[in-house]
Amino acid sequence: MALTIMMILALPVAAKSFVMELEPRQMVLRVGERQVLRCSARDCSESATLTWASLEDKPLSGITKNPSATESLLIFDPVSTVHDNLVVCKVSCGNVRKQMHATVKVYSFPREPVISGNAHMLVGEVNTLTCEVSAVYPPEYLEIEWLQGERVLHMDEGKADISTVSSRYKYMPTSDDNGKAITCRARHSFEGVPEDEKTKETTVSLNVMYAPRDIRISETAVVKMGVSFTLTCSAEGNPRPVVVWRKAGPAGRPVTLGENETLAVRNVTVSHAGTYECETMNTLGKLTATVNVTVQAPPTNTSITVSPANELKEGDNVTISCYTDSVTAGRLVLRRVSEGQETDLHTSSDPTTSVSLPSVRLSDSGLYECEALNQHGSQTASTQVTVAVHPLKVELYPGDGVIAVERGASFVLSCRATDCPAPAFFWKSPLDASIGSRSQTQGPLSQLFLSPVGLKDERAYTCEVKCGSVLKSKRTEIKVFSFPSDPVIENSGAHVEGQMSALRCSVCDVFPAGRLLVEWLDDYGVLLSEEGSFSSGLQNLTSTLSFTPGAGHQGRLITCRATLQMDGVPGNMSVRSALTTVALQYAPRNTSITVSSASELKEGDNVTISCYTDSVPAGRLVLRRVSEGQETDLRASSDSTTSVSLPSVRLSDSGLYECEALNQHGSQTASTQVIVKAPPRNTTVQLFPSSQVQEGQNITICCRTVSFPPSAVILRKLDNGTALYSPDGTFLLLNLTPHDTGLYQVNVTNDLGYETEVFTISVMERQSSPPPSWNDVIVPVVGAAAMAAVATTAGLATHYLIQARKRGSYELAKSTPHAI
Repeated sequence: MALTIMMILALPVAAKSFVMELEPRQMVLRVGERQVLRCSARDCSESATLTWASLEDKPLSGITKNPSATESLLIFDPVSTVHDNLVVCKVSCGNVRKQMHATVKVYSFPREPVISGNAHMLVGEVNTLTCEVSAVYPPEYLEIEWLQGERVLHMDEGKADISTVSSRYKYMPTSDDNGKAITCRARHSFEGVPEDEKTKETTVSLNVMYAPRDIRISETAVVKMGVSFTLTCSAEGNPRPVVVWRKAGPAGRPVTLGENETLAVRNVTVSHAGTYECETMNTLGKLTATVNVTVQAPPTNTSITVSPANELKEGDNVTISCYTDSVTAGRLVLRRVSEGQETDLHTSSDPTTSVSLPSVRLSDSGLYECEALNQHGSQTASTQVTVAVHPLKVELYPGDGVIAVERGASFVLSCRATDCPAPAFFWKSPLDASIGSRSQTQGPLSQLFLSPVGLKDERAYTCEVKCGSVLKSKRTEIKVFSFPSDPVIENSGAHVEGQMSALRCSVCDVFPAGRLLVEWLDDYGVLLSEEGSFSSGLQNLTSTLSFTPGAGHQGRLITCRATLQMDGVPGNMSVRSALTTVALQYAPRNTSITVSSASELKEGDNVTISCYTDSVPAGRLVLRRVSEGQETDLRASSDSTTSVSLPSVRLSDSGLYECEALNQHGSQTASTQVIVKAPPRNTTVQLFPSSQVQEGQNITICCRTVSFPPSAVILRKLDNGTALYSPDGTFLLLNLTPHDTGLYQVNVTNDLGYETEVFTISVMERQSSPPPSWNDVIVPVVGAAAMAAVATTAGLATHYLIQARKRGSYELAKSTPHAI
């Protein structure tokens, strides 16, 4: 029983229920203000735990603060759009848990709409007006309306996630729309937004720009000279038009008079009469209007002129003109006054008139008057006209001296009369009275045509001119020349060095031949000079230059210059020249032969042997090898150079090489010795009578090899190192004993390498029977001792053959010969 009671006492006691409060439960907050959400637990006897969380898929924003153990605050300071959420407050009191949620809605509508695009609108064009409302939340609840008065023109709605809501309205204004008001009204329909904050609007005026129109200008004005008048001009436009007044100036160019809607002119003169132009303009265009102003005044600026203005001569064409300025139409009279008598020549109602005198005479001299009249008065101007006797001047072109003319040319002799209105021309020549038929006269100019010019046209010519009773003349003389082509130089034949040669220079169709100078020149001066002889007709001239060319003449430039020494001949036609270059022919010279490798040649080298010569004309070039008196042509060529390549030179290529150059004038030979070096090779050793001999016999050893330079030959007995030297490769071993039996080595060496041969000599003890004849046992030994009589000796020889048989080392030091 006691145990049962203890268990009951150990059971946990349930916590007393508590009260949870969350306020406010529904919130609509404006961005930027401060707001607090309060959560509390009342009647909780144990320690309470209060936490906040977000019920939407977003983080909980705001600052939490617990002022007491049973109270927690969620503070939004300042409110922003991230606070738009569904939040929950959770309370734990012992093992009892409760939670409540609150809805937090946020809105933003802080600014008035901003209108743009209304400041510079163009008439007749589509202009875009823009209304923007910034920092709106939530933007999809915002509506924008365009209004004029109470009439709705256009409406747009905001879009989610775009905080700046804008509306564009296309507007085509007329000029009457200028200054009218247009309103952009924005309304936020989000539930909970206070009524006084739901609507905001902005009204602006339309600034419609248009070019000037409806121009107004003063009516035509008639004023008297000396008084004043005022002109006005205006037009509508935006921007306001600028007014400019203009009037045509003395030269017809417009002159600006002022920039104002009113133009005042005081103390009027005749110059103020005319058409005034009013131009109204702004940045979009301009509009003009004109008004005429008439000034009532007597004629002014009356004048009389004579053309030509210089001194008049009898026969001149003269025009006498009269001018006046008369604002009011009147009459203009041009008259001549002579001996007190007035003769009216012309009358006109225009401001100008004139009279022409086609061929003035002395009787036309006198006083001429111009009188201008109208209802307000008159004005007269006069001038004195004096006619003088007409002098005669005669000019002959191209000159009145001596003229040089080329035969065959077209030549015109011109005669001009001046200071005479109607001259008469006469052409004369002492030898031809009918030359006038070849002339042509027009006005003051007469021309004599000589085409083509021949030798017969060389004479004197006279041009006579008659003007009334005056007779004047000019004379000239024509000299004809012929020098039509450049000289031509011909060679008498090939120029061979050391042989007499000649050049001929020919000049054709020369006249006068006695005036022609022919000169031969080179860089050092004049070589020959000759002159032609007199002839009455065309002549061909030839000059010959003889010389013996030397080596210095090669390539020398020689000129034949022909000069026609006659006054009046143009410089570019009096001197002609021809040029030739001396090209010498000669036998071959400077013939040479070269070997490509300057160092010594070794067998196997690549070698090029080249041959060169200098000869004119090019002949034949032969490259050959001379060996033991036999000539072998290797290459023949017609060029100045040739070559032969030996890709892998051999000892047999050593010898004398010649280069022979030949042409029609001679030949020349050059030669060179080619020496090819090689290390020893193909070495052979022969023993006489045999490699096996009886005691007391002699053996002759003959060693032969192929090499250059010649090799040194050394014989050495391998067991004791005793060495013998032979200049010709022959060794004689006398009175041999059995101790001479053994392996022997022949070393063949030059400065390019060496080669060795090993062989065996066997000396048998003396026998009672006579030894065989040496003629029966001569055995040549080549290479290693392959024919050794004893097996052990043969094996040893083979060993030495493998170890000691070497070839071709160019760096191997020469063996020092030893005497036995």
